[in-house]
Amino acid sequence: MKILITGFDPFGGEPVNPAFEAVKLMKDEIAGAQIVKLEIPTVFGDSIEKVHAAMVAEKPDVVMSVGQAGGRFGVTPERVAINLSDARIPDNKGNQPLDAPIFEDGETGYLTTLPVKAMVEKIKEKGLPASVSYTAGSYVCNHVMYGNLYYAAKEFPNMKAGFVHVPFMTQQVVNRPNVPSMALSDIALALEACVEAIVENEKDIAVAGGETH
Repeated sequence: MKILITGFDPFGGEPVNPAFEAVKLMKDEIAGAQIVKLEIPTVFGDSIEKVHAAMVAEKPDVVMSVGQAGGRFGVTPERVAINLSDARIPDNKGNQPLDAPIFEDGETGYLTTLPVKAMVEKIKEKGLPASVSYTAGSYVCNHVMYGNLYYAAKEFPNMKAGFVHVPFMTQQVVNRPNVPSMALSDIALALEACVEAIVENEKDIAVAGGETH
């Protein structure tokens, strides 16, 4: 099995992005799966194009993109991406789309094809906090998750795809009192657990993991 794992460059004035920093720390082989790592820009359009090019070149079995969700307590595999870009802040090229579809011919939304509940349980087995998330936002993270699933549906029907949000790394919250964070090594460990779950589970497990609001 080959798994393409992407992480974003820094954005929003941050000097680092724990997404790709953690991806860089991941082993190159996990549970027998070959890991291909790719840094992508926090830019609408360009980000999806770079992932799509890697899909074509690498022909992975799975694409798992990773992004920063500052303020979240744990690692959160995403369950759904929506066909909407509505940027609260400009991206790294100054683009700020408002109420714009990502692909005119795409579905309203796509559900992940990764076993997100199994991923959460595997992360928890490592002693780290995790939960399934039901909103990837409307910024570049959702943009990329939607693009991954769009291209998988249109061009690579046997390819699985999804997205995982990670919290701030510890160094980012030194001047942010009471904001959750996680050690970078633990973020990397959680992402490796996600890969283990992907390898071990052809289909997701049936456990409670929903939200009431």
